[in-house]
Amino acid sequence: MAGDKIPTLQSLEKPERLQDILRQDRGDDCLSCKVIGSGAFFCLAGYSYFSGMSQLEKQRAVILQSKSIFGMRSRRFGIVTISAGLAWMGLWRALK
Repeated sequence: MAGDKIPTLQSLEKPERLQDILRQDRGDDCLSCKVIGSGAFFCLAGYSYFSGMSQLEKQRAVILQSKSIFGMRSRRFGIVTISAGLAWMGLWRALK
């Protein structure tokens, strides 16, 4: 605690700029963290798509027989949307 610098009153009265704080916080991400993080999102997107479509095809007869307002098309759209969202998060994670 002896090495801690005590801030002056003038420095405490002036708030720090948000851009400076965000710039300091942003630089801690290494390449392997980006690759693993984005790869996890891409794998989740693929798994969500293929397992969702597989389960949908297995339940096709039950869904069509139920006469629900959410038919096959809207359910497929939901699966594709979730998968696309996960893929987008992987791409965002890889580039940011």
